[in-house]
Amino acid sequence: MNVSADNIPHPVIVDVNSNEYHVNWTAPKRPNGVVLFYDFRIRHNQNEEKQHCILGHLPTTFVEKGAAPGNYTIRIQAITPAGSGEWSTQTSFDINEQTITAETSNAVVIGVGCAAAVILLLIAAFLYVSHQRRKAALNVPTVLYASDNPDYLDSSDVYVPDEWEVPRDKIELLRELGKGSFGMVFEGIAHKLIEVEPKLHVAVKTVNDNASMRERVNFLQEASIMKAFDSYHIVRLLGIVSQGQPTLVVMELMERGDLKGFLRSRRPASSNSMEPPNLDEILQMAAEIADGMSYLAARKFVHRDLAARNCMVAADFTVKIGDFGMTRDVYDTDYYRQGGKGLLPVRWMAPESLYDGLFTTSSDVWSYGIVLWEITTLAAQPYPGKSNEDVLSFVIDGGILEQPDDCPDRLYNMMCNCWKTEPKARPSFLEIVQFLENDVSETFEEVSYYHEMKRRLLQLTNVSYGADQGSNEQARRFFPRGEEETPAHGVAGSNNWMTEADRNIGGCQVDICQGGETSGCLGNNNDGQEIRYVQFPMK
Repeated sequence: MNVSADNIPHPVIVDVNSNEYHVNWTAPKRPNGVVLFYDFRIRHNQNEEKQHCILGHLPTTFVEKGAAPGNYTIRIQAITPAGSGEWSTQTSFDINEQTITAETSNAVVIGVGCAAAVILLLIAAFLYVSHQRRKAALNVPTVLYASDNPDYLDSSDVYVPDEWEVPRDKIELLRELGKGSFGMVFEGIAHKLIEVEPKLHVAVKTVNDNASMRERVNFLQEASIMKAFDSYHIVRLLGIVSQGQPTLVVMELMERGDLKGFLRSRRPASSNSMEPPNLDEILQMAAEIADGMSYLAARKFVHRDLAARNCMVAADFTVKIGDFGMTRDVYDTDYYRQGGKGLLPVRWMAPESLYDGLFTTSSDVWSYGIVLWEITTLAAQPYPGKSNEDVLSFVIDGGILEQPDDCPDRLYNMMCNCWKTEPKARPSFLEIVQFLENDVSETFEEVSYYHEMKRRLLQLTNVSYGADQGSNEQARRFFPRGEEETPAHGVAGSNNWMTEADRNIGGCQVDICQGGETSGCLGNNNDGQEIRYVQFPMK
């Protein structure tokens, strides 16, 4: 991995015109993978810095209209699957109040002139239409013009085939599995898609035949998000068929469907012969979901819609994070339209998301707590008996879900820690996995992102799993057992409910920071040397 490959190569350029400014920058020439998005920060005078996220496939430009007078500073960094590039050199510029006032006066005069011109154009258009109708009545032939791009898509919005493109004749559809937000989902066979498996059973998502060009592009762009992910507990993208119709997205087949339907099929009253999951199964599911989310958090990806309906269950009962918004229509009653906003999964949202529209890894942790509640109740609707409007008020006012019947205190304590009002007080997903480390199967250790990072971290610090200094029992504890536990002191970035002993992994004092990052975290190897971890090593 080239550590400088993700840096913005040239200074940011700003063009100011009255109270409007245009920002342009150069994309990294050869980033580590693809640029997922740009982290764009703007500060006006001495006010708090504002953040904007611009998707990596969009043009490298930002426009702000109606900007207030004053001094502005701007900096940008690229985010790729390997992490963050360095911040660009800070660019400063001013917007002059006198210029805005003068141009506003000119705008009034110009506006009056434009209004008169529009009236004249309308009169001319009326006369032209009348003339055309008279010609049609006389059967006078006219020329018809057809747009080859009726949706007027910008060239940057058009999907460009890449190494993920799969020939259509390699995909064979077998049977319908269900309906997604863009179209149908089928079980199929991919022929010779992977050399070791000549016939691989897959899930194939399609787009409706009557979908517009923009809807087709959105379908492909949502699928393209998954190109950057490669983790066992994330549903895997296998390929895309964008040439010809219909457009197909080929995914790893999860034979038992989504977690919500799977849990409901385990209810005693269900016709399914399987019994409800026991505590061991529940903790295994919880660890698998947390592991998938820790992988996303390490890549600075905020899911925003973590729920049982968006987790999938494989034939061997492994639970994986689903396909990020591509199946929303299946459970449309789980979403709520607030005012003029889009559909919101309010029953899974953190208070800061409901109140301020703020989505972070910490708000994903809140949603994870709701998923745990769903698992223990076999997919009951969160906040039963409350309308969506009532849930909004209840959560913002500090309300949380009650402990389900037959739910162990340990599991409910996990939920409550995920529902801390202060986002920074919530555990990270890596911490949750470590808390569950003794409750998972042996296979989990072989495939999990958590154990992969743990092995790499121990290699970096020359510490083995069997080190005598490694107090693994102490490393298990993440959630408070009582007031007698001592808050951590002197550990960079520590949470006040973790002891220093809790951070001991295999003899190395490590602070696993919120959101799956280790930026700014300190540790010591067996030789007593201080180590500063900028970031977990990425693939």
